[in-house]
Order: sequence, then structure tokens, then C-alpha cells
Amino acid sequence: MGQPSVAIPEKIFFKIGEVCDIVDVQAHVLRYWETEFPMLSPQKNRSGQRTYRRRDVEIALRIKELLYEDLYTIAGAKKRLQKEMREASRLKIVKSEPDDKEYIKPVKKPESDEDLDIEDLEIGSIDDETEGKAGVAMNDETREALKSLAAQLLELREMLKNRQTEESEAKEK
Repeated sequence: MGQPSVAIPEKIFFKIGEVCDIVDVQAHVLRYWETEFPMLSPQKNRSGQRTYRRRDVEIALRIKELLYEDLYTIAGAKKRLQKEMREASRLKIVKSEPDDKEYIKPVKKPESDEDLDIEDLEIGSIDDETEGKAGVAMNDETREALKSLAAQLLELREMLKNRQTEESEAKEK
């Protein structure tokens, strides 16, 4: 497992040629691996071309490592890869304690949309009342991003209301 780390571009989908360049194998080898390793299963787009996800590229890199560097047979590599994937799925996800003790407090839905304002979104510090309830840790950057998003959403809602009003007035005429 002395494979040097390979930089996988930050993309959602990869074409077969791109995967071949990253993994450094020819396309027919990659297609053969797809028949032998069920966990390597790229989707096909409308035109029938293979589209690989990042996970597929990682699996192809691992297959290459097992076959070419660790000298496993196809059957041995398949068993090893299945074992690794089973172990990875058994890993327990543990949530870490948030560093910042500020949380978004749940807000009751307003009776009418007229009185809703960005300031209605309360952001406060954690206390006994909210202890144990679901919350989201907040830092200044996240808080500002959420306020900006909330303002944009309120603006969009206002635009939609105006559009609906204009359309209903146009229908009445």
C-alpha cells in the first residue's frame, strides 16, 4: 500500500478517459475491472457513455493498487476489496462536541407572513432549556452566511408575492 497519493480533481462525474488518466490504465482494462468487481459500477449517461463518480475512481485506484503493487489475483483482490468495504460500512460515526456553544434556537412558525423578518431568526447561546435538543453549532462566519441567505429568501418570497399579485390583477382585468 505504498502507492503515492493521486490527486483526484474536484468533480462530480468523470469520463472513462479521465479515469484512465488518473488511474493510469487503459480503457479496456477499466471496462474489464467493471465486469470482475461489482462495486465498480459507473452509470451511463443518455448517450451511453460511462460516467464515473469520485467513489468509482477511488475504487479503481484501490483495485490497481491491489493488483499491481500488492500482487493479488483478481479473485483475491475482489475478496479483499469486499472485506474492506464491509469493514468501512461497520465504522461507527461519532459526533464530536461542538467547539462553539452557540446554537440556532427553534423558531415557531409565524401566524402570518406579514410579520416575518430576518430578526425573527433568533440566535442565542445554549442554556439549560435547550440542552439536549437538536441544534447546530454556529460560528460568526456561518451566522452571517445564514443571515444573508435568510435575507435573500425573504426577498425572493416578496418577489413571488408581487408576481402573484400582478398575475391575479391581470386575470381580473
